[in-house]
Amino acid sequence: MKSKENIQIAKDWFDAFNTHDLEALLRLYSDEAKHFSPKLKIRKPETNGYVQGTNALREWWKEAFERLPSLNYNYTSLTADDERVFMEYIRKVDGEEDMLVAEVLEITEGVIVASRVYHG
Repeated sequence: MKSKENIQIAKDWFDAFNTHDLEALLRLYSDEAKHFSPKLKIRKPETNGYVQGTNALREWWKEAFERLPSLNYNYTSLTADDERVFMEYIRKVDGEEDMLVAEVLEITEGVIVASRVYHG
């Protein structure tokens, strides 16, 4: 059942993200994966919120991990079907108010092909 496999990919995603293991995180994505984040839109307006490919993802997350060494996500809900995982989590950064975030991972053949972040 792919939905259980997709939940495991999401859990692996949280493990890699929360340990700031950039290479483990990137291994979960296809080489041409697309990612949208409102934070990208704000911090890098030229992207219009989108990056594509593992090199662009590496650059984005490396900068985030360096800028926010305490960045951590605590998931509150993971819901999956055979193609997607809907994740709800709390973004925690020392000195900042906690933020509720939702994110959708689109998964094909065991790798993330697209992700989209939602928050206020």
